[in-house]
Amino acid sequence: MSTTAPVSQQNAPKRKKVTVRTLRAKKRRGEPITMLTAYDYPSAVAVDRAGVDVILVGDSLGMVVLGYDTTLPVTMDDMIHHCKAVARGAHYPLLVGDMPFMSYQVSVEEAVRNAGRFLQEGGMDAVKLEGGRERIETIRAIVSAGIPVMGHIGLTPQSVNQLGGFRAQGKTAAAAKRLLDDALALQDAGVFSIVLESVPGKLAALISEKLDVPTIGIGAGVGCDGQVLVFHDLLGLFDRFTPRFVKQYAQLHEVIDSALREYVDDVLSRRFPAAEHTVEMKPEEWEALQRLLGE
Repeated sequence: MSTTAPVSQQNAPKRKKVTVRTLRAKKRRGEPITMLTAYDYPSAVAVDRAGVDVILVGDSLGMVVLGYDTTLPVTMDDMIHHCKAVARGAHYPLLVGDMPFMSYQVSVEEAVRNAGRFLQEGGMDAVKLEGGRERIETIRAIVSAGIPVMGHIGLTPQSVNQLGGFRAQGKTAAAAKRLLDDALALQDAGVFSIVLESVPGKLAALISEKLDVPTIGIGAGVGCDGQVLVFHDLLGLFDRFTPRFVKQYAQLHEVIDSALREYVDDVLSRRFPAAEHTVEMKPEEWEALQRLLGE
């Protein structure tokens, strides 16, 4: 049996596994929480090594990995497949699986069963689902089954058709009050954290102050207890529209495009493969082959 550590653990400093208790403690101490999405083994290894607290295997993989226009076509099998890959690559962060559209809306029983698959098959530590007070019964049941739940309110991509597009939420006093009430209801139902997406910064800060559980913001200002970005957006992996709230820390699309074009040019001009990229036989073995062929 091999005693070699996995690639993602080699030469890595010893760290404690992040849990839901870790996040609560960070909120109490006023320490920001870091969260990123990841959808496969290589990205999970990279995020793990960076020391990020939480990895979300988001249903956003439908758009950034599978090429859909929305998250709606993503299935449970899609999610479990990608969760398994991430779980093999990340060992330090809290791993959260995003429950896809129609995996928790049909019935409470089906929601609990699907949530259980994320832990049992996907190797996740917790699940995330969208919605406010209308999800209370479902959340209570999942939590009662021993499965930690992260909430998600504000812009909820699975409700994009109902919302009339990807629009910021909570911009009027009445809408802001509803979001605050939703957040308090989710906390009362037992969520360990809440994602606030595309809501005004002042409102997100107010909600964060009112809650005992940590908030994770995306397009919700600096007043949240933590921040999350999509892996592909952060690295600039696509040459396309980038949401206003995204800070791109690299422009890898340009690097990748340049590298691929150089590869094509090298092959067409026969500069690749060069001698250093080629395996050769010893001269005597080549001569022996020639003699065999001559015979």
